[in-house]
Amino acid sequence: MGLSTAVAVSVIAWLFAFYYLHASLKISILIGIIALLITLWTNKALPMGVVSLLPIILFPSFGILDTKSTTANYGNPIVFLFLGGFMIAAATEKIGLHRVIAKIFLSKFPKNPQGVISALGVASTVLGTALSNSTVALLLLPVAMSITQDKFLQTRFLLAVAFGASISGITTPIGSPPNLIYLGFLESQGLSGISFTTWIFMMLPLTLLMLYSMIKILSLNTKNHEINLSAFESIPITTEHKRLLGFIVLLLIVLLINSPIRPFYNGLGWNENVILLAFGLMMFLPKIGFLDWDDSKSIPYEIIFLFGAGFCIAMAFSQSQLGGAFESFLQQFANIPFIFIVLLSCIGAIIATGFLSTTALIAILLPIINVATSGFLSDTERILLMLVVTICASFSFMIPISTPPNAIVFAQGGIKAWDMVRFGFLLSVVGIGCVTIFCTWYWWSFIG
Repeated sequence: MGLSTAVAVSVIAWLFAFYYLHASLKISILIGIIALLITLWTNKALPMGVVSLLPIILFPSFGILDTKSTTANYGNPIVFLFLGGFMIAAATEKIGLHRVIAKIFLSKFPKNPQGVISALGVASTVLGTALSNSTVALLLLPVAMSITQDKFLQTRFLLAVAFGASISGITTPIGSPPNLIYLGFLESQGLSGISFTTWIFMMLPLTLLMLYSMIKILSLNTKNHEINLSAFESIPITTEHKRLLGFIVLLLIVLLINSPIRPFYNGLGWNENVILLAFGLMMFLPKIGFLDWDDSKSIPYEIIFLFGAGFCIAMAFSQSQLGGAFESFLQQFANIPFIFIVLLSCIGAIIATGFLSTTALIAILLPIINVATSGFLSDTERILLMLVVTICASFSFMIPISTPPNAIVFAQGGIKAWDMVRFGFLLSVVGIGCVTIFCTWYWWSFIG
């Protein structure tokens, strides 16, 4: 049924583009293929990794891209940056460093529900500086579920993990897949990129503001509930834990001193993708690292294939000039202030992520925005607008399938959909307001 639905949606999208939009045959076929991929990613009729590899067959077969160009996207340098992050995450999970980190943060906050929500939120943010948001959610999920059996509080704690992981995903370039697709797209289009350090300086204030808002929202009506945290007091901190924590701190230091802070500091000039992959491979060094090759089986390679598919879609859109089909529509916004364009983009991105994979959404929207707004927006404005859409893709807190952390917590934590919707709506509204203000004021000073 899922495969039949995907094929039917694909044919309908092709017919709509060809006969109603009067698109060329090549563009119509591309739209049909994208509809097929999105439907299969959404309904999971095929494994995500399998769907992500279909462009290698479909794009050359229908003349969208040649085989060499298609397969090259699966070796994009940013893929290796994320692969290094997965290796570090595998080591963190293997030795149980995530539980030690949870213990440390729980001990720093009051022994009440708001304190636990704060601890989980801060732990998500700290882990998210080096790990992906989906990895953070997977690591902290068992911690949140083990704190209490009170379903009322457990729901709040699990939501703190999901929302905190999504918020933490914006803090660094490697925090979430949309960030990497955004940076990869800027590089492929010859637009000014954002260094690792500059990205942190841009996003850290927003991360802290969203984290504070999340804690306040999830702490509503929790004062009359009590919890017992004595189980975490017996968790030992071993030499292995300290050693891996030292690796992660050293990695962050290297990334910080390597990144330029213009016009004050030009950085070391090393390739960030190589740095992170090198640290990831160090996890396998005998008597130094923590992994053997069998542990690599836990690395989610299907996510890496998903990145490749995203870059394939971006290249196909760029070469087929699909964005030009939307130029007349977006031209309607040419005469309104940039702040309102940003606000509408925030709302549109958050609504769209309720129905589509964030990774697929960003891969589709970035080329369209770049091409269709080039006639009335400057390079700086287009870079900022694409950044807004990328960040807001991580701020869709309402729908279980909208972000990886939401899906993980909803599937494994037994959260009611209504609880996620009502708390997520409030936090999404806060996110829309904050991103609009930050884009038109703070971020402009870094990119403008």
